[in-house]
Amino acid sequence: MLYEGTVYRPPSEAYSLIVQITVGCAHNKCTFCNMYKDKKFRIKSLEEVFRDLQYMKDHYGNAERIFLCDGDALVVKTEDLKKILLKIQDLFPYCERVGIYGAPRDILRKSLKELKELKELGLGIVYLGVESGSDKILKYINKGVTAEEMVKAGRKIKDSGIKLSTTLISGLGSKENWKEHAIKSAQIINNIDPDYVGLLTLMVEKDTKLYEEIQNKNFKLLTPKEIMLETRLFIENIKVTNCIFRSNHASNYVPLGGTLPKDKNLILNTIDECVKGKYRFKDEEFRAL
Repeated sequence: MLYEGTVYRPPSEAYSLIVQITVGCAHNKCTFCNMYKDKKFRIKSLEEVFRDLQYMKDHYGNAERIFLCDGDALVVKTEDLKKILLKIQDLFPYCERVGIYGAPRDILRKSLKELKELKELGLGIVYLGVESGSDKILKYINKGVTAEEMVKAGRKIKDSGIKLSTTLISGLGSKENWKEHAIKSAQIINNIDPDYVGLLTLMVEKDTKLYEEIQNKNFKLLTPKEIMLETRLFIENIKVTNCIFRSNHASNYVPLGGTLPKDKNLILNTIDECVKGKYRFKDEEFRAL
């Protein structure tokens, strides 16, 4: 099997077989991200993908979960994705779920019918990086879409019957816009009503444009306590149907989790305890992406 570059995958895909069907990210312009800067984007041929799948079958046998990457693997043409999913069914008959990263524009390019066809062939979950619900912040980080487009993309996945996991980044609004970031992010999640919400905490890598903004004092990082206050405001404004919330990534200062709205008060009480100093924040040296 030939994998190009560094492997990136969602925490929940830690025990999945990783299959690279694209190299890098088609957008690759977000100012906070350096994940795919060492890769030139391309879509792998079906021949390459099938060869890798066969290699995995020969060396690992069965797989309960498979994750298709890189950054926005849903950019691959639907007909090719269907062929890949059919190949997975053939080689891994006991596979329970196939996951994939989906950029909002890639989701919007596909029809609801196409997404439903992918679901029928085993695509079980799409991971959507929302980052923020604020148009001001989305523009600042060069996400390439508006909040309205993000909602349309998220709702399309939900309407297809595929599970949707969304990710937001606390601290992305800086000291200047933290309240807007929290409230607007809650609003966008309310409008999408996803199955999962993951809240990471901003970590700035040196080879990003956002790092330059910080060095030039155009962006001020939040303290751990301020991150918790922002998180509280976000949770406070959440109104979803039934959503699993996790903020226990390696980047987070304090692990939080629960099911919303059922555990909303419990999460808020935990945050209040953190703000009062009853829990110790994770040291910076132990935070990681």
